[in-house]
Amino acid sequence: MPLSWNEIKDRSIAFSQEWKDETSERAEAQTFWNNFFSVFGISRRRVASFEQPVKKLDHKQGFIDLLWKGVILVEHKSRGKNLDKATQQAKDYFPNLKEIELPRYILVSDFQRFRLYDLDTDTSTEFELKDFVNYVHLFGFIAGYEKRVYKDEDPVNIKAAELMGQLHDRLKEIGYTGHDLEVYLVRLLFCLFADDTGIFEKGIFWQYIDLNTKADGSDLAMHISSIFHVLNTPKERRLKNLDESLLQFPYVNGKLFEESLQPAAFDSKMREILLKACAFDWGKISPAIFGSMFQAVMNPKERRNLGAHYTSEKNIQKLIKPLFLDDLYTEFEKAKGNRARLSEFHKKIANLHFLDPACGCGNFLIITYRELRDLEIFILLELNKSGQLEMDVSSIIQVDVDQFAGIECDEFAVRIAEVAMWLIDHQMNIKVSNEFGQYYARLPLKKAAKIMYDNSLKIDWESVVPKEKLNFILGNPPFVGAMIMNNSQREDIALVFNGEKGIGVLDYVSAWYLKAGQIIQNSKIKVSFVSTNSISQGEQVYLLWSILFSKYKIKIHFAHRTFKWSNEAKSNAAVHCVIIGFANFDVSDKTIFDYEDINSEPLAIKAININPYLIDGSDITINNRSIPISNVPFMRFGSMPRDGGNLIFLESEKEEFLKLEPRARDYLRYYIGAQDFINGYSRYCLWLVNISPNKLKELPEVLKRVDKVKKLVVLKS
Repeated sequence: MPLSWNEIKDRSIAFSQEWKDETSERAEAQTFWNNFFSVFGISRRRVASFEQPVKKLDHKQGFIDLLWKGVILVEHKSRGKNLDKATQQAKDYFPNLKEIELPRYILVSDFQRFRLYDLDTDTSTEFELKDFVNYVHLFGFIAGYEKRVYKDEDPVNIKAAELMGQLHDRLKEIGYTGHDLEVYLVRLLFCLFADDTGIFEKGIFWQYIDLNTKADGSDLAMHISSIFHVLNTPKERRLKNLDESLLQFPYVNGKLFEESLQPAAFDSKMREILLKACAFDWGKISPAIFGSMFQAVMNPKERRNLGAHYTSEKNIQKLIKPLFLDDLYTEFEKAKGNRARLSEFHKKIANLHFLDPACGCGNFLIITYRELRDLEIFILLELNKSGQLEMDVSSIIQVDVDQFAGIECDEFAVRIAEVAMWLIDHQMNIKVSNEFGQYYARLPLKKAAKIMYDNSLKIDWESVVPKEKLNFILGNPPFVGAMIMNNSQREDIALVFNGEKGIGVLDYVSAWYLKAGQIIQNSKIKVSFVSTNSISQGEQVYLLWSILFSKYKIKIHFAHRTFKWSNEAKSNAAVHCVIIGFANFDVSDKTIFDYEDINSEPLAIKAININPYLIDGSDITINNRSIPISNVPFMRFGSMPRDGGNLIFLESEKEEFLKLEPRARDYLRYYIGAQDFINGYSRYCLWLVNISPNKLKELPEVLKRVDKVKKLVVLKS
């Protein structure tokens, strides 16, 4: 277990005192660095080696003074030697190091001076031995305390997902598939993350695989199974003669390692992939982003654009801030300076319960949990201003993962969401440790987010979270338009709307609105969903919202008008969305978030009332009608090409087609739709009005396309 920061600082002071008079590189350098690692409670022997042989730039044999592969390279000199030359000497080793050995940090020292380079941020810090205690936080990565700042598009998440994808592919190739493969990969993900973030002692999983398994991979599966078994066994129930390298793994519990799985099998290439994954710094990974990417590696087509498979945190914040977070911070500001009110407020946030009924890999739950834990830290810091707060960290942290629940119909996404909630919990525990100078971790895992593997539209949401406990329903239900739903989704819609007429034009997301409207009756539960903007346009408004208003007395509290829901990933197909927050009760403070264009930042506008068209006005809805209100021809059906694309051509396609069928030129007409007009496209269509059958037979390429349309119509009917 990592040391507390207070203990680390005490040790750093003692280290400075012990070595203040040392001068000779050769005499005591190795003892110096052994003691240096001891400051952080880490055995140097466990993670790093002295005199690592490597070729230098001039191809001569060199020896790195100390190397922790993938983490830090140390070059040590006698007192007073030039640190610039030592730095250059360290960099000269880089070209002949393997990729997985390349360190993030370079540290050079002459006993009395230290210079630390962070190669990721291209920054350096220099200090003297006597000031070590003031700079000891820079070495938090040694003890597992490193702070991280996550970005939505951070490439480290993509790189990590790709590594897991390689392992997934190879396991699948040998026939290891389905549920067992999914659970196996999620367990490995946990171990990799735990190895770099202080859940395990630093690097023990990597070290075990590297030192205890054969190079050909033939015994790797057996050893991994042993690790999984040990992680699921309390220390007092483990075999007395168990190998020491297995005994060092903690008891995890949490049911993650409980299920018996079919044994996998590995070869040398697969072992190499796993070791490469071990060498990656999993402390850099954001669980909120990585989960969706990890799921995407299961599909080779989706893997080509991994950056498109997560929900931007910026977009998640657009929902959670007006739903609950802004109000909580307002309440926190009012409670400052009053210990009793702060303590009550702390209890309140520890008893809030959240449900995402279409949670996927848990993005919304993860970000929401992180924000609630951040708020808890601010409360505790405020309570501790007088210095009277009980400083046993384990007794003051009240917010926990069991306040969060989700429903998801993809089993692999469920497994990822469960583990991702534990991972974000541990990251927040490290943040608590940093703030209060005391190591805090929740092992064994006693609580878990409740993620149900089921069809959200076919189960009672109260079976997941009782209505009397539930405070907020939130999420991002599937973006499936009415015209492209499959039969199963149409059945879901019919089940939820239970005989309501005209529902065939409703998007899939509407079913989540109706189920939410049902469960929140006579309660203070607040709801917010991301939806395609069609939910607030055209005939869908009347069909859905007239039910929500009349049957369930819904009031809209806030809304984001149309904006682009995307994550800045290249080639990411954006969807035009709205966010609607509502409840079974009214509020006086309502807000509409408007956008100058779909890519701009929102402008908050106060509203007296928000109607389902997302404007400040009465709760009216406009029904569709089949009879014109003025003297115009009757319209049976709007403009909608239903030819399967067989009669429509882009400019380049038209020219290619005319090479095959030049006489068809007389039947091609310029064709324009909304997308063509907005984006400046040129398209054409075959216009075959009044063409005779005999004339059609003279145009064989045209006839082929007509036959394809005919078959399409038969299939649809």
